[in-house]
Amino acid sequence: MKSNLVENLVKYVLLPLVGAGCVVLLWAIASSSVAPNLPSPLKTWEISKPYVLEPFEKRGELDQGILRFTWYSLIRVAKGYTLAVLIGTPIGLLLGMSKGFTDTFDPIIQVLRPVSPLAWLPLGLVLFQKPEPAGIFTIAMCSMWPTVMNTALGVRSIPQDYINVARVLRLSPWKKLVKVTIPAALPYMFTGFRLSLGIAWLVIVAAEMLTGAPGVGGFLWQEYNALIYEHIILCILTIGFIGFLLDRVMSLVERRFKVA
Repeated sequence: MKSNLVENLVKYVLLPLVGAGCVVLLWAIASSSVAPNLPSPLKTWEISKPYVLEPFEKRGELDQGILRFTWYSLIRVAKGYTLAVLIGTPIGLLLGMSKGFTDTFDPIIQVLRPVSPLAWLPLGLVLFQKPEPAGIFTIAMCSMWPTVMNTALGVRSIPQDYINVARVLRLSPWKKLVKVTIPAALPYMFTGFRLSLGIAWLVIVAAEMLTGAPGVGGFLWQEYNALIYEHIILCILTIGFIGFLLDRVMSLVERRFKVA
């Protein structure tokens, strides 16, 4: 028991701290030698401290605490991601179950899948005439494809024995979907959900930068234009940490469903 505790402390606390320390050390060396315009870790902390120590303070639309900005971004991501899952999951199920549907729509999906958020956002602005729904539209269009492709793969990977049992039991199409198809494909689907969530968090930065909306991306773009590099680094670190936490949360949800 004690041995396992020590191993967990080393694995989950000590080694990550050592890795973070190495990165900070390299950062400090780079800022004092090869990249003089790069703020040092200490200077970054000194300039960014008000945004970290008062994370929910609101001084102006684009002068707020870093967690308030993060909250704005997370709300947009939640809306776009929910839309992506609600649209992408049925499309993936249809791709996996129907060869005719695949032959008809898979070429279109392969054309749309690599389109950049920089291309979707202007279309969203044309369609909705407002930056907020355009950003949510962009998040949904960019993040839905991993859900579509992994759901389809999961359905195609269902063992033939499961399908034969459903036929023997004469399950209706709806019961077959709920009792056999979705439970069997669920591990693949969750892989798609996790990938989609990561892409949604990536896209929100580009969407906010282009629309100037208050959020982590909008704050980053404003500070870039103002040449405040310390705040750019603060935004980068925030984006990374939040992305990591979102992935961990999705992993816990996936484990919960597997146990259930």
